[in-house]
Amino acid sequence: MKKITVLGSTGSIGTQTLDVVRSHKDEFEVCAICAGKNALLALEQAKEFTPDLMCMEDEAAALSIRGLLPKGVELYAGKDAAAVAARYAAADTVVNAVSGFAGTLPLIAALEAGKTVALANKESIVCAHELVEQAKRKGGGNIIPVDSEQSAIFQCLCAGEKREVRRLILTASGGPFRQFTKEQLDLVTPQMACHHPTWSMGRKITIDSASLFNKGLEIMEAAYLFGMDAERISVLVHPQSVVHSMVEYCDSAVIAQLSAPDMRLAIHYALTYPKRHESSFGALDLTKLGMLTFEEPDTERFRAIPLAYRALEAGGIMPAVYNGANEAAVDMFIKGMIRFTDIADHVERAMDSIANAAVGSFEELLEYDAMARMAAVKG
Repeated sequence: MKKITVLGSTGSIGTQTLDVVRSHKDEFEVCAICAGKNALLALEQAKEFTPDLMCMEDEAAALSIRGLLPKGVELYAGKDAAAVAARYAAADTVVNAVSGFAGTLPLIAALEAGKTVALANKESIVCAHELVEQAKRKGGGNIIPVDSEQSAIFQCLCAGEKREVRRLILTASGGPFRQFTKEQLDLVTPQMACHHPTWSMGRKITIDSASLFNKGLEIMEAAYLFGMDAERISVLVHPQSVVHSMVEYCDSAVIAQLSAPDMRLAIHYALTYPKRHESSFGALDLTKLGMLTFEEPDTERFRAIPLAYRALEAGGIMPAVYNGANEAAVDMFIKGMIRFTDIADHVERAMDSIANAAVGSFEELLEYDAMARMAAVKG
């Protein structure tokens, strides 16, 4: 049995990971769980899966369930909880489902400990790709992508050699507002942006999907995961969310990965790789698909994509500035401080106001992340 650690166990990807485990109890054993502050759900998970280690970042939340955990479950609480869980010696694979920049240190910790990381946290590799590569070399860990788009590309790349690849084609649903005018986009509320037409995700990633900042992060993530430059990565809007991404080869053959929009398929594949095991997740009835459509993204209304290419081509700290400024701007949007269309403005101003530099350590990365957030708020 493969022993796994689940970071961000009470979030969208975390709960779906445990759903995969629940459906394949003969394949996986959960040996460590890490949650933020959802004590009640974390307690339910601990009772069902009886991990060796239960970690919580919120110490008050951890205190509320101390004494209620099953016998033999050790409890650890603190801001470094995810990194502690990521290093847990008994685990073979770490599912990093921590949301946002906060998933960076746990990824580095897991790789330094030699773990295979099923990575659902794109922000970590975007912001700290150089530190991530150092951690892989130091500890011998490796990454299997869980994001549906990167998982699709990962699978499609099995059809040929890297030197034969012409380009990677990321697909985007376009979100709920892809046909909105600029005037309509100005009126989008947080409640509207939190409803995705095809995927069930957390609030932050759902808003990023609506603004296409999620796709901007994926452009950079694909570049770092698969060693491709910006010119060889393109985006197509595909509202049906059935073709999760494609790879075009030098002979003009395009290999695509299709499935129903169910993240559990990508999670299960990452956990069983390099083998494929029987599963019903993502089952697709081709006779009921109807029409599959593709279109170029409107980069004038959705400026997240050109800003992402700019950050990728600049390198250094710019990808981290892009991410940090976006996280801050999305938070302001949720609080009603700015409009939906202002998110890109605040990110661009942060990128304009911070001089580019190389990242030498995680402490330096933290400083630049804080600068980006501050610049976005001031913007």
